[in-house]
Amino acid sequence: MIIMSNTLESPQQQLEPISNLMLLILLVIGVFTLSLAAIFIKLSEQYIGPNATVFNRFWISFIVLGLIQGIQTIASHFFHKSPTQQQTYTLQDILLLLVSAIVMSISHISWSWSLTKTSVSNANLLHNLTPVFTTLGAWLLLGHYFERKFLVGMALAVGGAFSIGIQDLHISGDNLTGDAWALLSAVFYAANLLVSEKLRVKFPTTTILLWSCLLRSFFTFPIVILTENRLFPSSIQGWLAILSLAVLCQVIGAGILIYSVKRFSSGFTSLFLMLEPILTTTFAWIFFAEYLSLFNLLAFIVVLSGIYIAKSSQGSDKTVI
Repeated sequence: MIIMSNTLESPQQQLEPISNLMLLILLVIGVFTLSLAAIFIKLSEQYIGPNATVFNRFWISFIVLGLIQGIQTIASHFFHKSPTQQQTYTLQDILLLLVSAIVMSISHISWSWSLTKTSVSNANLLHNLTPVFTTLGAWLLLGHYFERKFLVGMALAVGGAFSIGIQDLHISGDNLTGDAWALLSAVFYAANLLVSEKLRVKFPTTTILLWSCLLRSFFTFPIVILTENRLFPSSIQGWLAILSLAVLCQVIGAGILIYSVKRFSSGFTSLFLMLEPILTTTFAWIFFAEYLSLFNLLAFIVVLSGIYIAKSSQGSDKTVI
């Protein structure tokens, strides 16, 4: 067994007990920030390529998370609430962190490429099929049991979300390549949630994201050098898009998802991604006066009902360790 040491607070010390209701609210906030990712990626790709967008997203997130980790460490020493304990990294931990970084790098690159080959609605719709792959993977690889009520709830949520996006779904020969990239991104996003669920047994959210973003930066840097001419944005607008993508979507949005798999199963957590089409359509109605049909409202109710049914089953909650 390979051991690495680091003086970090244990996840039990950093995890403050919060109610299920508060965590559900946090998940909605996380999904809201993640729903903005496609917009920020599209804006960024006006100035740099998809691979450079992913690389900048990761290294900026690493810097932000490093600052957060440093502030936490300074605060713990200053207030001296509880002593820190040595955090060890076994060979399995290192492998899981590597796998998490690799699969999420593939997921982000696939999604960024999909947005250059197909519409935002296509990419979002297919990327949001993540719960299907997460549930299947949790059953096959983690031995999770999902009772019928959970599966019915998931089917309702996925069906409702799909019906929202199907009106804007355009399948053509030109879009098929982008659609395939978007679907691939959903598969690898699901894989990352499954790995994160294993890591959250031992590590706090900040530590997982910190290592993951660092490793992803190393993995994506040579890809950018080999495939694209520009590494960084050349305008303030480009930097604002990248910074928003990193802070809002990666640090806050992805951080909330990883935090939640300590309490909820990865299958149920990923189910909240089905709220993305609802949020996108609702804000388009509020801010851009886009038409919101009765069919959309019924689909919203179906998605929320599906999440509620899944939440009331035994397949959603986990015992907090």
